Amino acid sequence: MSKRVPTNIITGFLGTGKTTAILNLLKRKPSNESWAVLVNEFGEIGIDGAILSDSGALIKEVPGGCMCCTAGVPMSVGINALLRMRPDRLLIEPTGLGHPKQVVATLTSAQYQNYVDLKATIALVDPRYFSDDRYTTNQNFNDQLASADIVVGNKVDQISEDDIAAFNHWLAQQVPRKIADTLTHHGEFELSLLDLERNGATASAQIEAHHHEHASLEPQFEIPPGAQYIRKENTGQGYHSCGWLFGAEITFNFDGMFSMLTALTAERVKGVVNTDKGCFAYNVSNGVVSVNELTLSGFESRIEVIDSALLPWDELEKVLFGLSDIDD
Repeated sequence: MSKRVPTNIITGFLGTGKTTAILNLLKRKPSNESWAVLVNEFGEIGIDGAILSDSGALIKEVPGGCMCCTAGVPMSVGINALLRMRPDRLLIEPTGLGHPKQVVATLTSAQYQNYVDLKATIALVDPRYFSDDRYTTNQNFNDQLASADIVVGNKVDQISEDDIAAFNHWLAQQVPRKIADTLTHHGEFELSLLDLERNGATASAQIEAHHHEHASLEPQFEIPPGAQYIRKENTGQGYHSCGWLFGAEITFNFDGMFSMLTALTAERVKGVVNTDKGCFAYNVSNGVVSVNELTLSGFESRIEVIDSALLPWDELEKVLFGLSDIDD
C-alpha cells in the first residue's frame, strides 16, 4: 500500500446509535472514495453488517462478542481483508459491550503502523445514560468514554434539559479534556471530525481480564441443508443474546412484527426482516421502535435480542414463528 488508510473507531454502549451514525457518514462520504467498515457485534447472528450492506461500503463482520479477544486474531483477520481492498477510509464499530482500549492498542501496534493512520476515536452516548446507575457503574460504558477523543451526545430530540446538563457536567470533569464534543440526533455529525488527530494521552479505565471463544475466524452465517432457520445464543459481560437467521423464502407479517417489538421489554433488539411489505431494518432501544425500508431482496431475515436478564427464548421463538409463514 502506498499510503496509510485513515481509520476511526466509532464506539458507544448498546443503543447509542453507532450503526445509524455510520450509515449517515457513508451517505455523505466523497463520491470518489471507497470506504470500508469492520463491524463487531455481541450477538452471534450479525445484524449491523446486513444493515450496512445496503450502503455500498466494503463490509466485514466479527460476530459473537468482543473482537479484541483471542489475542486480537478475529479483528486482525477482518482488518487485513479490508485493507487488501485498498479503501480510502476504514471505520471500525466495536460491539456496544466491547473494549476500545484494546482495539486502539492493536491498530497502533507495529503490525499496522505502516498501513493504518489511526485518527480520533469517536464515542456516541445517550445523555440520559449519565443519570442511570446501570450505565454509570458499568465498566465497559466508562471505558468506552474514557478512550474516546471525541464524544457525541446523540438523541437530543428525545432528551431533557437535565440530560444535557448531565452531559455537559461529565465533559467538564474529563482529564485530559476531549478534543471535541457535540450534541446531535440520528447520529449525525460533521465529516471533518473524522480527520482530527487522536490524543495519545487519552486516559482509559482498567479493563478486567476477559475471554470469549470465537467459533470461526471467518464466520459463516449458513442455514443447514433442509432447515429453514438457525438459532444462536451468547452470554458474557453480564448480558445474554439470542439470534435467529431465517431462510430468504420466509416472510414475516410487518404489522405483527412491529407490534411484537413494541411489546418486547428487552434492552436491545435489532433485525433485518423480509416482510409482506418489503425488507425492513428494525431497531429497538429504550422502548422506541424504529423501522427503515431497505433495498435488499432475496435476503435472509435475522433478528437479535440482547438483555441483561436471561429471557424465555423458546417462547419468543414461538411468537416469531407465528408471525411468519415458516413450516410448522
